[in-house]
Amino acid sequence: MAKTQSKLQKNLRHFFRVFFSRGWVTKLCFVLIILFVFCALFAPVLTPFTPYEQDLLSMLQGPSSKHLLGTDMLGRDTLTRLLYGARVSLITGLLSSIWAALVGTTLGLVSGYFGGWINTVVMRLTDAMIAIPPLIFTMVLSSVVSGNLIGVSVVIGVSIMPSYIRMVNGLVVSLRENDYVVAANLIGQKQSVIMFKHLLPNCFASLIVIFTMNLGTAVMLEATLSYLGVGIVPPTPAWGVMVSEGYKYLFNQPLIAILPGICIMLVVIAFNIAGDALRDALDPRLRGKL
Repeated sequence: MAKTQSKLQKNLRHFFRVFFSRGWVTKLCFVLIILFVFCALFAPVLTPFTPYEQDLLSMLQGPSSKHLLGTDMLGRDTLTRLLYGARVSLITGLLSSIWAALVGTTLGLVSGYFGGWINTVVMRLTDAMIAIPPLIFTMVLSSVVSGNLIGVSVVIGVSIMPSYIRMVNGLVVSLRENDYVVAANLIGQKQSVIMFKHLLPNCFASLIVIFTMNLGTAVMLEATLSYLGVGIVPPTPAWGVMVSEGYKYLFNQPLIAILPGICIMLVVIAFNIAGDALRDALDPRLRGKL
């Protein structure tokens, strides 16, 4: 028992040593992710206002002791809408990534293991989805769903699903001929057991990396769709909605549009760099080198 705990502690120390080996950039991005998650979870506690509360006598005001980041064109507190916007963006990104990971991993696993016509059909459909630019693809799908959080999450999930299908399919095709898979077939184990007990665990490291990086992609797509008017609809406090509403007042109150744009940029960069660091930390070729 003590030996197992010692090995686990050693693996954890190695994981974090490699994860933070890129220096202060990775550490800063890790702190940013924690900060945005904290703001999303505790938004009602961090501000006395609600994101829908209007004060027409305080329209387009600059920063003050009452409104730390000023107000928008309807007198709504900008800081409050930023905090609640973090909740909308992160929930949308998380839901779409989970949905894409579940469906995409299953399709990639089944098609890679069975091969034949199943693999041909799944991969040709995947290639067709990849051939369409993600923004155009999501805009077309968004036109047939309602502009709520669930509908937008499903649309974004469909657009990022091909990355999971191709990655898992390629891994399973390379693993299915290994000795332990052949032995499991010879002793009569069910194909579902072989896929989900023997093959799927070998995909987890890559899945974690691509999941983290797709979170940033999902946040960017949600903000873009909301900005274009086919994503989250006003008055929901989404960052893309805030940019869309605030760019008209850049000369009167620039913070309305600039701040949510900065938040979008920071979240996307943070998740991408965290994904790169996770890839290094989970890479078995780096074990013992750092």
